[in-house]
Amino acid sequence: MQRRCWWIGLVVVLTMGMGGPVTMSQAEDTEVTIVAMLQTDVPVTLDSATASEISTLDPALASDTVSLTPIENLFLGLTDVDPFTNEIVPELAQSWEVSADGTVWTFHLRSDVNWMRYDPASDTAGIVRPVVADDFVFGIKRTCDPRLGGYYGTVAAKVISGCDIINQTPSNNLTDDAVYGDTIQVQTLDEQTLAITLQYPAAFFFAMTPMWMLRPVPAEVIREYGDEWTAPGNIVTNGPFFIQELTRGLQRVFVRNTALPIELFGYRSNLEKVVQLVIEDQGTAFALYIDNKTDSAAVPPAELQNVLADPDFEGEVRQVFDLSVFYFGFIEDKAPFNNVQVRRAFSAIIDRDAFVNQVRGGRGIPMIHFTPTGIAYAPPINEIGVGFDPDYAKDQLSLGGYTDCKGMPPITIATYSGAGPWAEFLVSSAEQYLGCDTTIFTIEQFEFSVLLESIAPDVLTDERPNMFTLGWGPGYGDAHSWLSDVLSCTALNRFQRQCTSVDDLMDTAARSNDPALRTELYAEIEEAFFGPFGEFPIAPLFLRSDFVLIKTWYTGPFETDALFGGTHWNSQTIDMAAKLAARAG
Repeated sequence: MQRRCWWIGLVVVLTMGMGGPVTMSQAEDTEVTIVAMLQTDVPVTLDSATASEISTLDPALASDTVSLTPIENLFLGLTDVDPFTNEIVPELAQSWEVSADGTVWTFHLRSDVNWMRYDPASDTAGIVRPVVADDFVFGIKRTCDPRLGGYYGTVAAKVISGCDIINQTPSNNLTDDAVYGDTIQVQTLDEQTLAITLQYPAAFFFAMTPMWMLRPVPAEVIREYGDEWTAPGNIVTNGPFFIQELTRGLQRVFVRNTALPIELFGYRSNLEKVVQLVIEDQGTAFALYIDNKTDSAAVPPAELQNVLADPDFEGEVRQVFDLSVFYFGFIEDKAPFNNVQVRRAFSAIIDRDAFVNQVRGGRGIPMIHFTPTGIAYAPPINEIGVGFDPDYAKDQLSLGGYTDCKGMPPITIATYSGAGPWAEFLVSSAEQYLGCDTTIFTIEQFEFSVLLESIAPDVLTDERPNMFTLGWGPGYGDAHSWLSDVLSCTALNRFQRQCTSVDDLMDTAARSNDPALRTELYAEIEEAFFGPFGEFPIAPLFLRSDFVLIKTWYTGPFETDALFGGTHWNSQTIDMAAKLAARAG
């Protein structure tokens, strides 16, 4: 079956209050409507299913992979991580230079990228105005604002000068004048030139430049719509796709921005539309894949052996590894995990090999420290840390005053949807190795965004769980992204961890440009967290891998893309003729 298409050209309608030619400086007062460049009977469409809802489309608020992928495709940043090579490449910044002392980064921006608003009702997009340096200044300063509650504001605050001052100021003491004044050292030199001043010559800052929380956002749209600025029809974006539909519990739909300069769309993609069905049941999503209704699917654990043995899936099944490490987090200001010996004990009862095999169906690599191999300055995998040691666990529990688990208070374990079996494994281990009565445990499963709300630092202690499940995928390829950005006392501290000498080590490692010293320091930090006398704010579990099914007509850099940040839809292709032929068959 051949897909019919025909070229009708680019139709632009200009409406101005006065006659005369349109220039970039006039674009703010100009309404431009772009009609679809390519008319087809069936758009080249990527069909997929997901169990999770998007938490946010706001770059300053996003902290989960479900949200990061649409943000990656809606908003361009200073630089990008090439999905094929993982090298950092220019995006809105064409070039840059660094001051002699390594603290001032000056970025020179493109002048041919516009903010655009897509109208889902008419399927047209209008130019709002060009993207300028002021949009980066506003976006980065907004990220630093603690009133917003974004996790990655604390990440930016560790390196950008003045961001730390604003981010660590109590919210009720802040005003817009303070946030958007001169404290945060991000400045517009002219419309296409941006300067960012760092607190110190951070060796890892260049690796941070593709990150979502440093991307520009349109101030006037946010001020007009407030919390509703990211709703379809309101949102103004500059990236390779627009959002057409966002229906919770049903689907989300994105369409290609054909007005973007082709070199920015890039990466050899032909996608015109992306449809994501929201389906919580993995078996249902698997059935849709079998029926050729979706182009990819995770393999349900119960089906894995059948899929691997079935010749019909030859060439479609892949094991994909990423750099995400999952863990149990401990709430340190709430009994019993305000006691470090109890935290050590509960980490040491987890047989991670058994967990990966029994609970994850072999999909993962056991982890007893946090930073995985593949990240700069990571220690050799699992050479640091206690790991599974029931005798050590019993001794620690006794030192903590709970011999044989006697007197242990009730423990609530909060998990995100689908991770309930993780908590069940832990409860079984506590019964087997510590003698705990399973009735002291309560397991609660939440939608991911609700879980994050339940463990936010400003939630009252009595209303928070004792433990929770989360994972961390790096925003950039440096151990700082793991240890300091997650576990330091100045991060968005869900654990309520108190500052200790380990935080001084993390600060020293961040400020050093000596690779040998940084390697040594980060090994020392991992030991201080996960060695026999470690603090154990978390119990690391596994480095994720998954078995996925990908149709032969669907291609892309699946093994290399989204190791840092979100998936690039503009790196993927669909052979629509083959897909439609399979559906017809």
